[in-house]
Amino acid sequence: MPKILVLLAASVLSLAVLAAPTAEVQTSMGKIVIELDAEKAPKSVQNFVQYANDGFYNGTVFHRVIPGFMIQGGGFAADMSQKAANRKVENEARNGLRNDRGTVAMARTNDPHSASSQFFINHQDNAALNYPGADGWGYAVFGKVTHGMEVVDAIAKMPTGNRGMHQNVPLDLVVIQSVKIIPAKK
Repeated sequence: MPKILVLLAASVLSLAVLAAPTAEVQTSMGKIVIELDAEKAPKSVQNFVQYANDGFYNGTVFHRVIPGFMIQGGGFAADMSQKAANRKVENEARNGLRNDRGTVAMARTNDPHSASSQFFINHQDNAALNYPGADGWGYAVFGKVTHGMEVVDAIAKMPTGNRGMHQNVPLDLVVIQSVKIIPAKK
């Protein structure tokens, strides 16, 4: 019997070692918890974690909300001024992770390696965003929502409109109040 307990304890410890870091995203509509996949998307996770630890996301908004597609944030203040995000990250869309409902991916321009601070949460399965994508790259998934998908759904249902040159902006702003990184268990 003691040998079984030792094996069980070793199994539990090994699972704790494999636990991934998480991000607690506190929004004006509730909390979203994201498990970050540092194994398959190390550069994207490191980039996101650094922006979070720098406090960059505090006070930004979900500025692009399209129900049945995605919600995007991490780059604009409440007045819709774009925050300077000079650090770029290499596109890791070849990592095998898919843009399925509840996954989190790096937002970017037409340049495959232009992702910086902005991210989006897939509101449905978006196979067209997976590698290789129409441009040969796709959008790099680096995490998944583990708690708070009801908050994502509520944000996706918000009425939207135009604000300046921006479309699909929630009429009532959804503010990212803070992003707290919880390190992986060792």
